[in-house]
Amino acid sequence: MIREGADIIDIGGESTRPGSVPVDAAEEMRRVLPVIRAIREKYDVPISLDTYHAQTAEAGLDAGADLINDIHGLADPAMARVAAERHAAVCLMHDRDMSGASDLIREMREDLRAIRERALAAGVDEEQILLDPGVGFGKDREQNLQILARLSEFQGLGAPVLLGASRKSVIGRTLDLPENERLEGTLATTAAAVWAGCLFVRVHDVKENVRMIRMLEAIRAYGDRKQEG
Repeated sequence: MIREGADIIDIGGESTRPGSVPVDAAEEMRRVLPVIRAIREKYDVPISLDTYHAQTAEAGLDAGADLINDIHGLADPAMARVAAERHAAVCLMHDRDMSGASDLIREMREDLRAIRERALAAGVDEEQILLDPGVGFGKDREQNLQILARLSEFQGLGAPVLLGASRKSVIGRTLDLPENERLEGTLATTAAAVWAGCLFVRVHDVKENVRMIRMLEAIRAYGDRKQEG
């Protein structure tokens, strides 16, 4: 993944796909800490730890992780404390049932703004916060497509935006494809993210996404030069 162009490696010890079985912090640490230590021993690449357990986050930072990827957006006050005390970068995801939303994007923006404020109130460094709209978490297919179509509206919340849509069910349901055949759909979501100004994407197929991003950036840079001229 590093050779293919990954800027950050995301390590997680618990699946969060629908129907998955949660694991406790002890089992999660048993799974992730050896991996973090082994990567840190050999590589300088930043490491993201995907966890909502404060105990795992603290141990992971001790082992060499640089960023906490919390799918529950610091819902656990102990996680906010760890992030603040360790001056750790955090990716805070939107994870709320939106089935009753009357104005999806507006309500999500309000939620994400509140999540960011909660992090700041706990003492998390402002420049260390990323926000993730949480495609696939508490949203149905139509809502996920709306999020992807309106990604630019998540700008201006005071933090860079990360999109994690790689191989997710919105792609599978739209294209009627199994998980291992969703590369093209994932590339489409990455293109939407780049064009909307998202600074990070979390993907499985690094090489293909990196090449596509570089091409899009070249096209956009040329367009920007033409407009300036």
